[in-house]
Amino acid sequence: MRSNRVLTVPNLITFARLGLLPVLLWMLAIREYEIAFWLFVAASLGDGLDGWLARKLDQMSRLGALLDPIADKLTILGIAWILATEGILPVWIVALMSLRDLIIVAGALAYRQAVGTLEMAPSRLSKLNTVLEFLLLALALMLANRWIAAEPWLTPYLAVVTFTIVGSGAQYVWVWGNKAKDHADRH
Repeated sequence: MRSNRVLTVPNLITFARLGLLPVLLWMLAIREYEIAFWLFVAASLGDGLDGWLARKLDQMSRLGALLDPIADKLTILGIAWILATEGILPVWIVALMSLRDLIIVAGALAYRQAVGTLEMAPSRLSKLNTVLEFLLLALALMLANRWIAAEPWLTPYLAVVTFTIVGSGAQYVWVWGNKAKDHADRH
């Protein structure tokens, strides 16, 4: 059950993640990749912790349900675009990640406009995609720090991430398109 409470432990962790993001992006912009890597690790652990605590402490809230995916997407896309502009990640994968999220947000807004209510929960494929994107960023930061080499893992890993981006995006369009059609058919 989701509450209207704002000051919950999970929400405070999400606020901290959002507050950490400008520092992390600045570290990337000035090419302090080691600091950026550890800030990213902290943000990633915070992401896992806030969701776990929300369930464990029964502190799920409407605000947390809204802010957590926003914090995830701002973190993922902010880091990814900086790494792409620096030539560490291919621009095409970051553009694909952005396009998927844009389609999902546009679809959610259209659905809400047409139907009036929207209770979205990420699918397993979408959760897998988010985990794989976080891992891609961690690997890219390790690459930027010269802790690992790009070959032989980068090309096959990008193929896997691409599959989950396209698959989960298509799944959202299919599921929510059918829900909108069913709603229209009933009314």
